[in-house]
Amino acid sequence: MSLPPLEISDVITPRPVRRSDAVARLQASGQVRAARLVERMPATDDVLDEAHVVALMRRVHAELQRLGEELQLPQRVSEDLDRLRQAMGNPLRRVVDLGCGSGYVLRWLSHDPSLAGVDLVGVDHDPGLMEWAARLGRADGCRARFVVGDALAPGVAVAEPEATIVISSGVLHHIPAADLPAFFAAHATGGVAAFAHYDPEPGWLTNLGSWVFHRARMREAVSRHDGNLSMRRAHPADVLLDAVAEGAPGYAAGCVGGQSVLRVLRPVTGTKGA
Repeated sequence: MSLPPLEISDVITPRPVRRSDAVARLQASGQVRAARLVERMPATDDVLDEAHVVALMRRVHAELQRLGEELQLPQRVSEDLDRLRQAMGNPLRRVVDLGCGSGYVLRWLSHDPSLAGVDLVGVDHDPGLMEWAARLGRADGCRARFVVGDALAPGVAVAEPEATIVISSGVLHHIPAADLPAFFAAHATGGVAAFAHYDPEPGWLTNLGSWVFHRARMREAVSRHDGNLSMRRAHPADVLLDAVAEGAPGYAAGCVGGQSVLRVLRPVTGTKGA
């Protein structure tokens, strides 16, 4: 029996990764084509080449940025941040973007007048992406900071949580449904004021649109594979809301659903004590 499907980016990070292990994981989930893509990646003594994986992930995230641009994701995040900050009991002082990748959303928000004076922090486990995001930020004249790590990991405190909103895009579908309550519980444990996590809206319309878009617009084979698979792995709104209710019951939650070609990414939001 095959295991649930995996994105290629899941099995080649964090580094170092043995190529044979990554191939075996994909084969075990019945993903023969994906396994062949990894088999063709350069390796030394079965360890995937660091420089190749870093460059590949940067190209993949550059294509994700283009998708964010076409879907006007940063503009939507800005609008949702404005609504969340109105529901907060404290002024907004910090926005933390989990799994920020190239930092595109924060780099855009850095120039948003409504967020002047708000500290913008991008966090990702991939050092190569964080170095790249910081370099892009300097080129953009961006004031956001980019750090390696997990802001919601046990023992890692978010500074001024009562004045912090945590966001992410394209992260939730990487988390198994059984682990979602713990993910949201980490927000409550850290005491953050609010959160907004964007992920694909599953359904036949957005799934079809995703397949067409990735075939037509993505140059990287890994982007085409992982992009459409992320849509099929996405959690329905009721699963996300149930996870918030179980893991962070002190947060008023919402999920803006509905299938739309331009609203492929919809947020599950929560506001502490609202």
